[in-house]
Amino acid sequence: MGQDEILGAFRSAMRHVAATVYAVTTGHDGERFGILATAVSSLSFDPPSLLVCINRASTLHEPLGFADRFCVNVLGVGNRDVADCFMRVGAGEERFSVGDWVEEQGVPVLASAQSSLLCKLAHRHTFGTHTIFIGELIAARHRENAKPLTYYDGRYIDITEAPDQQP
Repeated sequence: MGQDEILGAFRSAMRHVAATVYAVTTGHDGERFGILATAVSSLSFDPPSLLVCINRASTLHEPLGFADRFCVNVLGVGNRDVADCFMRVGAGEERFSVGDWVEEQGVPVLASAQSSLLCKLAHRHTFGTHTIFIGELIAARHRENAKPLTYYDGRYIDITEAPDQQP
């Protein structure tokens, strides 16, 4: 199998993995920055930590490299307007024109998010086109009644409406 075939098969496979949608945000030099991401994962409970994979070409990459804190906002179905805004508008402050954003420790936090996980930057590692940022949790907020915004096959889906199915 050639590299192009492998890449095509990989893209197709990854489109069919349902993923929670996150708004990853930071502040730098008095400005707010953020992108939508699906490459976020819990890393450890001791210390509580996350890893976030950010493309080096993204508008968030450079500011996040200078920041010492960032927030992983877990979007709920009710935050679809925030996701749409992040996808539709340019970089920087324009992305924060929709949603109930508050500032915590110099970082934009979405007050209506399903969860908000505020992290201090603990480590970074570059691999391929991305940098893996490891954040150690310094604050967390969660709403029990929220439904996660999920991305699957190029569209948003509501996994809470899926009928129960046996494998």
